[in-house]
Amino acid sequence: MTIAIVVLCICLLVFLITYQKVNAFIAFLIISLTTGYLLGLPLGELAKSVQKGIGDTLGSLVTIIVLGAMLGKLVASSGAAQQISSSLIQAFGQKNMAWGLMLTGFIIGIPLFYNVGFVLMIPLIFALVHQFKLHPLVTGIPMMASLSVAHGFLPPHPSPAALVSQFDANMGTTLFYGIIVSIPAIICAGPIFSKTLTHLPIRSLKAFQGEPIPESQLPSRASSFITALFPVFLLVVTTLADLKIDKSSTLTPLIHLIADPSMVMLIAICVATYTLGLRMGKKMEEIMLIYTDAVKDVAMILLIIAGAGSLKEVLLVSGVSKEIAGYLQTLPFPPLVLGWLMAAIIRVCVGSATIAGLTAAGMIYPIVSTGLVNPNLMVLSIGAGSLMFSHVNDTGFWLFKEYFNLSVKETIRSWSLMESIVSIVGLIGVLVLNQFI
Repeated sequence: MTIAIVVLCICLLVFLITYQKVNAFIAFLIISLTTGYLLGLPLGELAKSVQKGIGDTLGSLVTIIVLGAMLGKLVASSGAAQQISSSLIQAFGQKNMAWGLMLTGFIIGIPLFYNVGFVLMIPLIFALVHQFKLHPLVTGIPMMASLSVAHGFLPPHPSPAALVSQFDANMGTTLFYGIIVSIPAIICAGPIFSKTLTHLPIRSLKAFQGEPIPESQLPSRASSFITALFPVFLLVVTTLADLKIDKSSTLTPLIHLIADPSMVMLIAICVATYTLGLRMGKKMEEIMLIYTDAVKDVAMILLIIAGAGSLKEVLLVSGVSKEIAGYLQTLPFPPLVLGWLMAAIIRVCVGSATIAGLTAAGMIYPIVSTGLVNPNLMVLSIGAGSLMFSHVNDTGFWLFKEYFNLSVKETIRSWSLMESIVSIVGLIGVLVLNQFI
């Protein structure tokens, strides 16, 4: 009955947004309240759950998304994106651009949280799309696949890192196996799958497009790359510093502060204000107007993500994920497949890859503790399952939809299928690797 209620409410959500053209934020609030009521949440707790879901989701994302949008807008309007795109074309060639972006996404995806990497690299993708008349999905999907795989498979991302600790796996070994499994998953879901999307209409946003700037007025190549990728550099440096410096050192708290994604983006925007703004002759008032426009561009995206967060909280508080996982544990599947299946179904119902991974881990732990399965591979199996078929209850779905200006149907055809390919190929990779170790 619980599963039927969840499926019914998700179908109703799709109906309101797709066919009735209800604003996604309002639709999420209506469905969150309806779902909570049907699942038996006390009426006094229902509104609080919705508010908590909105607050928790925005609390962790609003700073990153807003500052990322500001950085992206400045990178585009200053000509830095134009400079970067020209350099990439020279390095990889236009025909191999998707492969170049795939590699770039995987490299930066290891230290970056998915949302940070997404917002950071979107301006670069759009710059390439509009300068060289490329299809936005064919160009963007390879990088999105790389970022998603890194988020679900590889520590130090939240879910894989927590699973490594819970299963007493080895962080380095899991990362090594994860990279091996990631390669075929990214190739299949990225450059290969993206070629099937050429028939979808091109309606990409103009938020990050800057007017073509004469080459003589562009910022230098070094300044463009360093500023745009400064968050990546900063995260890598702080991660290495945290590993090298003794935990009892007085520098440790400072490193942890700087390594926080919100602080990274704040420092990056300060650097960009100088390198791509003041240093290029712009006045502070002009730079702040660019930032204001950037916030307007992402305002509705923030509200939609907040609405998805409210539904996620209602499903979590109602205990749906644990109920589903408890049922799955009785099914006769090999441990690695069972871990993947648990995470996949919870992901489809709840929307959060992290929640799906952690919930599945709690249910599969008794099997892992017997020593009958490699804990490093179980981390990857559950990680792959936690990426399965992202749809309307996942904030990543709405990020992709709004930034690429797609309909819900088009987003399912592109984003959701991409995530499903990543998940299935990831499982196959884990099972194959299990035969050799």
